Order: sequence, then C-alpha cells, then structure tokens
Amino acid sequence: MSLDRLIDAIKRTGNPSVAGLDPKLEYIPEYIVKTAFDEHGQTLEGAAEALWIYNKGIIDALCDIVPAVKPQAAYYEMYGWPGMRALALTIEYAKSKGMYVITDGKRNDIGSTMEAYASAHLGVTRVGSNKISAFGGDALTVNGYLGKDGIMPLLEVCKSFDSGIFVLVKTSNPSSGDLQDKIIEDRPVYYHMGQLCEEWGRMLPGKYGYSGVGAVVGATWPEQLSELRAQLPHTFFLVPGYGAQGGGAADVKGAFDNDGIGGVVNSSRAILCAWKKEGCAPEDYASAARREALRMKDDITAVID
Repeated sequence: MSLDRLIDAIKRTGNPSVAGLDPKLEYIPEYIVKTAFDEHGQTLEGAAEALWIYNKGIIDALCDIVPAVKPQAAYYEMYGWPGMRALALTIEYAKSKGMYVITDGKRNDIGSTMEAYASAHLGVTRVGSNKISAFGGDALTVNGYLGKDGIMPLLEVCKSFDSGIFVLVKTSNPSSGDLQDKIIEDRPVYYHMGQLCEEWGRMLPGKYGYSGVGAVVGATWPEQLSELRAQLPHTFFLVPGYGAQGGGAADVKGAFDNDGIGGVVNSSRAILCAWKKEGCAPEDYASAARREALRMKDDITAVID
C-alpha cells in the first residue's frame, strides 16, 4: 500500500518530514533565473526552466535525508504548459532519487471528472493501445467535501496503482474554522470528515495499521491534532503549518502515535528560502536547504523521542 512506502522511507531516514516544493521566481537564486532567461527569454518557458533546475538542486541535496517531497501544483500551473512540464520532471526526478512524492493539488470533483484527475496524478492515461503515466505521483491531496462521490473514483485507482490520498480534514489556515469547526450532531465538521477517512480507508489497508487514505491536519491547531490522532487510529496525517505558518515541534507532537509514526510534517518556505535566511552565497542554496532540513529533523524527532 502506498502510504506503507512513505512510512518505510520515514523509518529509513529517521525523518518524519516532507519538503514542500512550492517555488517562486523570487525564491530562486538570480544566477539560475538568468541562465534560464538567457536560453528561453523572459517567457513561461524560461520561468519553468528556472523552477526545474532549482528543484533538481534541492532534490539532490535532500534525497538521502528527507523521505518525501510535496510539489504544490498551483506554483507550476501558473506557468502554463511549460510549468506543468516542470512539475512532471520534478516528480520523475524525485522518484528516481528514491523519494516519495505527494502532489498537492487539492482536487475535488465527482464521477468521470474525478476519474480523470486520478488517472492524471496517480494512475495512467490510455492513449490508443498504450497506458501512459502523465504525472506519476505517489499520493494526491484531495478535498472530500463532495462526499464519497468524489472519493470512490480515487480509491479504485489507488488500489490498481498502489497510490494514496490525503483528504482535507482540519486545515492550517486561520479561517478553517468558518466551516470545519461548525457543530453537527454534537461534533465539529472536521471530526465527521475524519471519520469518513477511517471509513474510506478500509478499502486500502496497510501493514503498519494505517490505510491509504490519509488526512491533512494543520500544525497550527495542536489541540485538534492530538484529538484527531486519538480518534483516527488508522489514518496517517500530512501536517502543514510548521515553520513559516507558525507551527513548531511541540505543536506537531500530537500527530504521532506511541511508536513514533502516524504523520509527516511539511515545510516549504523555510527549506526553499534557507539560503536567504542564512545570508549565504546563492550558489550554496541547496546546501542551505539541507542544513534547514536537518535542523527540522532534529527539532521534530526530539519531541517524538
């Protein structure tokens, strides 16, 4: 099962973290941007080339110490088809380096449309007599608020191609409570969504007791994170909100079970922009990202231990 592979990678590296690959041109050292623009001009192609070269350097620096990456699709879609090509190259390269890839797309639809999303990001696309992987991620973030009509098409693909999903449950943004904290039958909405993850996950059981249906639960809500860990014993957590959004190691501690597994914590800007924070040479950006990833690992594993 797909999330078993993520847990295996976490155990291998001793690191329950994922690096968010959400690049902006202003995050990228000028020498990389200039080289890309010199070749392709100040075009979508030039911007996408800069993203790809930058990501490659980050992946090379992290692949032996960080188990997974999480590219956010929007940062690539904004550069049109060249950006989507950069996304595909990034996913392919990260997987070639042994990293687990969570595509952060937050897709949400039903029926044949959701089947198309599933085929694109987790399965294969039929082209004549061929079946071709379009993006090839290991897992996809999804919005489950259309109910099972938007989830069942994904689960069928996950079963066939050893993929997984992470369903939005209690998100890290400040206004998440506008809906997710509303009370239904004496329980908040996020509780009910979590219970659906447990239900849906029965179709994708895993060897560690966690299913292939994970949940997105933010580090910015540590009380709810601990609460949901107790209520969702078979649901693995993707935890955003650490670092730039304000969450710290003590806040994410509640994501983990008594064996020290149960969640993977995301950091994006803190890793991608570590070279700026350090004030090191731009050419050292990848090494700075590695240093920040190791600092984050030590920070989180200290509270788990």
